[in-house]
Amino acid sequence: MKLFARFFARLVPNMVSVSPFERLRAAVGAFVGILATAGVTALALGHGLEFPLLMAPIGASAVLLFAVPSSPLAQPWSILAGNCLAALVGISCAQLMGPTPVAAALAVSVSIGLMLTFKCLHPPSGAVALTAVVGGPVIADLGYAFVVWPVGINSVLLLLAALLFNRLTGKQYPHKPAPSAAMDAKVLPFSPQVSLGISVDDLRSAMRERDEVLSVDPADIEDVLERAALVAFSRRSGGITAGMVMSRDVARVQPGTSLRVALRTLRSQGVKALPVVDGANQVVGILTQTDLLEKAEWGPVHASSGLGWRLRALSNSDRPLRGKVRDVMTTNVSTVAEPMPIALVMRLMQHSGHHHIPVASDDGRLVGMVTQSDLIGALLGSASEDLARIA
Repeated sequence: MKLFARFFARLVPNMVSVSPFERLRAAVGAFVGILATAGVTALALGHGLEFPLLMAPIGASAVLLFAVPSSPLAQPWSILAGNCLAALVGISCAQLMGPTPVAAALAVSVSIGLMLTFKCLHPPSGAVALTAVVGGPVIADLGYAFVVWPVGINSVLLLLAALLFNRLTGKQYPHKPAPSAAMDAKVLPFSPQVSLGISVDDLRSAMRERDEVLSVDPADIEDVLERAALVAFSRRSGGITAGMVMSRDVARVQPGTSLRVALRTLRSQGVKALPVVDGANQVVGILTQTDLLEKAEWGPVHASSGLGWRLRALSNSDRPLRGKVRDVMTTNVSTVAEPMPIALVMRLMQHSGHHHIPVASDDGRLVGMVTQSDLIGALLGSASEDLARIA
């Protein structure tokens, strides 16, 4: 019995379950897509026994477009080019060799090779090629018109239905393309304690080494790795929140504060950023050392006024500095609430590029500041507690 159970387990795919809503969404999408495809085809071309409103492979295409719209096999180029290319090959084989098993086998095999070559692999297209050969007199009479109708028209109509339905139900379709070459070198942001240094280019290389078709976009693997890192960080942090690690006695400045005073405050407090608040203590921005270096006016420009000179002035003198905080502060600043888990705070830092996040009350008033150092300290402290319990 156990041997049978192990054998049966090997036959079942190792798929992650989706929510009941996602199952319902995919089923309803397929219903809407097939019905719309048949209905529009009937309105446009009429119907009758000699007019196949739907070809059978379009049902398989619906599975991909509505159940796994993120798959490379389900993208617009895949269904349009794959189906039409397979239909063209199938009709050619049927006309050269007739509706024979050899023609059917050749049509499917050549279609697969061409789809892989032109990056339009779409599994239902294999059925399209087969249908073109063994579909009977109706398909044979259509000849190469079969490529346009019903194959082309069915594919376009189902694709339009998938575009509309997936967007309306919160799915990005066509799926987000892989990052550009400029993004390939980006190191995936793992936890501040451990960085594996995996880039999207590394993922592509690993997938090429397997030398098999993987129905997943490297960009999706990147997203899964980021989410997994966030889940792991949340687990290791033990429910620590922003309010538990933030600094409450935070120096702050107002938009009208002079940059000289702001710089002195940065030096005296030994910090790299200051929250900017209005008269009601509500957060309106943040002033960082980068803002001072890149945006501030540092007096008359001369040969020695380069970055090195500014860095020395930032550390030693504020005399050349001119203007107010409002002139250089970053206004597009995110705030977090005290109950927010530090795992989410870390993710916000990653996406915003800021290492200092103000903590605000429900009405936007400043109550503290969380820094990257606070998060690392909290994580290391939690890890130390785990080691102590093990010991």
